[in-house]
Amino acid sequence: MRYLLRRTGFYLIALWAAVTFNFIIPRLMPGDPALAYIARLQQQQITREQIAAIRKLFGVNPDVPIWQQYLDYLGGLLHGNLGIATSQFPTPVIDILRQSLPWTIGLVGTAVVLSFLVGTLGGILAAWRRGSWYDTTVPPILTFLSAVPYFWMALGLIYVFALGLGWFPTSDGYDIFEATPGWDFAFIGSVVQHAMLPVITLVIGSLAGWVLTMRNTMVTTLAEDYVLMAEAKGLPERRTMLSYAARNAILPSITSFSISLGLVVSGSLLTEIVFNYPGIGFYLYKAVQGDDYALVEGCFLVIALTVLLANFLSELVYAFLDPRVRQGRS
Repeated sequence: MRYLLRRTGFYLIALWAAVTFNFIIPRLMPGDPALAYIARLQQQQITREQIAAIRKLFGVNPDVPIWQQYLDYLGGLLHGNLGIATSQFPTPVIDILRQSLPWTIGLVGTAVVLSFLVGTLGGILAAWRRGSWYDTTVPPILTFLSAVPYFWMALGLIYVFALGLGWFPTSDGYDIFEATPGWDFAFIGSVVQHAMLPVITLVIGSLAGWVLTMRNTMVTTLAEDYVLMAEAKGLPERRTMLSYAARNAILPSITSFSISLGLVVSGSLLTEIVFNYPGIGFYLYKAVQGDDYALVEGCFLVIALTVLLANFLSELVYAFLDPRVRQGRS
């Protein structure tokens, strides 16, 4: 219980620090979101009073002390008010996040889970059959593929499978002309078809890391005394590999997996841009381009929250798998 309370207190402090930096960092960026919005209006005449009103609406009024802006920002967070997206005025930030998050979670989340499961299993087999053709062939090939930049891989897949063979669409999250959002087979099938190439791009690009991490950790674990004892007792090979070796070797991968899950909501910026996918990474890119403080803050806040939550859950899982963790910190 003491271990749980300590970790909870730590993450609450980390959450406060993340919120504070989330408020400060966008305000250190060059540019003025109010003036950027006014420039897009293309109006020849605008009064100082109108400029002041726009800045007040966007929460960047220089006449208001920074500490008062900070308190207003915290108050808005407590009430679920993340401000108005200046780059897509007058849409509230919360609405943009609500619309884009499901797309990013579905796309990047699926890719992360698939790459973790396939990569971990591949690393286990490579370590258990070390020296075989599988161990000497598959990891180097995956390492070569992971060295290819995401956007080059995405463009290559689009050229071959979308433009060449015509199997998959080239952009968007679904067919906006033939499918209507809803829980029906037509829409779900369109979403899956549009997500195939981005998911394949992300899985291929990240698979090597999971395979190599699990393989190297597994090789070290196989030399431990408890694994040798299990083999000496004549336990089934499958049980020794999974229950003794893999269970302990997977601990570092779980930590990496939790961080990857936390970063799911940040999206894959280059992949979403190449495929014009309506995820949060794409909107974050547009927000930075448009000096949109509110949307940048909203995106970073969601990313920080999910990273902290994912790490907290990973520590709980880590403590469950390895009792020495909670015993050493209790």
